[in-house]
Amino acid sequence: MERDLITQAQTWLAEDPDPETRAELSQLIEARDLTELAGRFAGTLQFGTAGLRGELGAGPMRMNRSVVIRAAAGLAAYLKKQGHSGGTVVIGYDARYKSADFARDTAAVMVGAGLKAALLPKPLPTPVLAFAIRHLGAVAGIEVTASHNPPRDNGYKVYLGDGSQIVPPADAEIAAEIAAIASLDDVPRPDAGWETLGEDAVVGAYLERTDAVLTAGSARDARVVYTPMHGVGRDVLTAAFERAGFPAPTVVAAQADPDPDFPTVAFPNPEEPGAMDLSFATARDAVARGESVDIIIANDPDADRCAVAVPAPETVEGWRMLRGDEVGALLAEHLVHKAARGTFATTIVSSSLLSRIAAAAAGVPYEETLTGFKWLSRVDGMRYAYEEALGYCVDPDGVRDKDGITAALLVAELTAELKESGRTLSDLLDDLAIEHGLHATDQLSVRVEDLSLIGAAMRRLREAPPAVLAGLHVVSAEDLSKGSQALPPTDGLRYQLAGDEAGSVSGARVIVRPSGTEPKLKCYLEVVVPVASAVALDDARARAASVLAAIKADLAGAAGI
Repeated sequence: MERDLITQAQTWLAEDPDPETRAELSQLIEARDLTELAGRFAGTLQFGTAGLRGELGAGPMRMNRSVVIRAAAGLAAYLKKQGHSGGTVVIGYDARYKSADFARDTAAVMVGAGLKAALLPKPLPTPVLAFAIRHLGAVAGIEVTASHNPPRDNGYKVYLGDGSQIVPPADAEIAAEIAAIASLDDVPRPDAGWETLGEDAVVGAYLERTDAVLTAGSARDARVVYTPMHGVGRDVLTAAFERAGFPAPTVVAAQADPDPDFPTVAFPNPEEPGAMDLSFATARDAVARGESVDIIIANDPDADRCAVAVPAPETVEGWRMLRGDEVGALLAEHLVHKAARGTFATTIVSSSLLSRIAAAAAGVPYEETLTGFKWLSRVDGMRYAYEEALGYCVDPDGVRDKDGITAALLVAELTAELKESGRTLSDLLDDLAIEHGLHATDQLSVRVEDLSLIGAAMRRLREAPPAVLAGLHVVSAEDLSKGSQALPPTDGLRYQLAGDEAGSVSGARVIVRPSGTEPKLKCYLEVVVPVASAVALDDARARAASVLAAIKADLAGAAGI
């Protein structure tokens, strides 16, 4: 076995085009570090509906140039079999380590395979790439990004010509083409032949399109503190705000420039504890200087997600981060107010409040999909879609994916309109709770080193589903892996809970699933509490928080996590 492992590593080393990973792998071979080599050669990174994502390093279980070249070659072969020979593939990338290298390798492979390749001019937000696919009439697009993953990771996201991310069976068909590549020597990679797009051709066209999400003549006086979270969103977002006539956002200085080390945050994800601390501090400092700040907006590093925080004087930080479901409901209500027509959509793990908002608005159909914009983007007649993980699509004709830039513009417009009448986002959330019931959501999210722990937890819940959670009876337990008329199969469990006898809770819902992009087990919780009037809101929130905490505890016990 030792000899086989060393031979495998030496074979990989002989083909590796990257001096850095060659040196890394050479050291492991010379040191005969069998434990590390075994981990890197235990298989290959699996290409799925999220494309590829993993830790940077040498070997087939890491993200590196060899793995990317194979992925690009597999995608090229798939596109040619689909009748797209000679078509254009547009390629974007973020500012993470190796992103530019992976993008150039992809361009070379596409040209070598007889396709045309158009490379974005610099690290840019993922929504710019998603826009460019449709704008340029490309047959596919690739974004090199690991989104909000830790600094050591990178990834490879694939879109087809409609501007949507791949779904089955395309992922399996591309994976089969990747697996069929015997050697990198079989993959032509010319040194030139692709086009590097000018900024006006893509960024300028994208910025012109961002105007479409706003109402002509609407209020624009929203004072914003903004962080790109060490990512690539700053220049595009600030340009979009300037075009639209909003005051220039105050940018969090320590997080303003792209930095692949993400030095000020443990995880570059606005949802993670501590990630927004510098934004809160910047807002407090601005207020102390006598400046007004209405909201805080954050993008994740590739700027396809948008986080929002609102003033909360009762807290130590002075600000409260809104949940994705809260922002999703606010944007939906704003679009209804703007007389938007078309289907409103969200995922099965998001709040059911969107269904209530759509039902209350004449002529607004509603639809639910599996988790991820790869599914949401395919909803027929979709006008607006969101997922609880801070992803919002507010201009599907321009970007058929989540877009943290246009979502930020729409949040700012709503903030400015409310401000004109002396109101806030928090006031509108109160209105929604009184009208539709308080829809309180939370997550139980467990990060693991050993992925088998996730499988074991799912097995426990399947073999012994809970009958009661937080004193609420489980009225249905659905295994989503079996699929249904409405949904394709997915590894997940859904529980519907009855309300309590006192009527203080009208119902609850729990969904448990492994994360598609991170080593996490994720449990999505929702409790609905009736609200009779504004004076009952505090009690309703306290009741919801109590029930959510009890569901978390009971669910953790049932899953053994």
